[in-house]
Amino acid sequence: MDNIKKLVDGYFAMWNERDANRRRDLIAAIWTHDASYVDPLMRGDGRGGIDAMVEGVQTRFPNHRFARTGEVDAHHESIRFAWVLASEGGAPIVKGVDFGVVCGDQLRHITGFIDEMPSSN
Repeated sequence: MDNIKKLVDGYFAMWNERDANRRRDLIAAIWTHDASYVDPLMRGDGRGGIDAMVEGVQTRFPNHRFARTGEVDAHHESIRFAWVLASEGGAPIVKGVDFGVVCGDQLRHITGFIDEMPSSN
């Protein structure tokens, strides 16, 4: 379970890393070559697609960080964990839960569900 927790911690480090080269290194370390991410608002396929997706989120939400809000639940190759997106010292503006598939010591797929987000009005 410690390896899974480290993998998920790396996932959050990836979302929060603003330096493009360091973020790509994190992506290479934690995602398989055939990795994918999907949630109701976006999709990233392969490491390059995931990198572009993360950069887009960082552009849309500058000065915000993702954080895990509870323990990682895992069995077999499946994982799940809850998270928030908030500005430094601010209240969360987005909350959700991600479900993933692990292959060895890397992520193969993440499906994100958004529980709360700002209205677009």
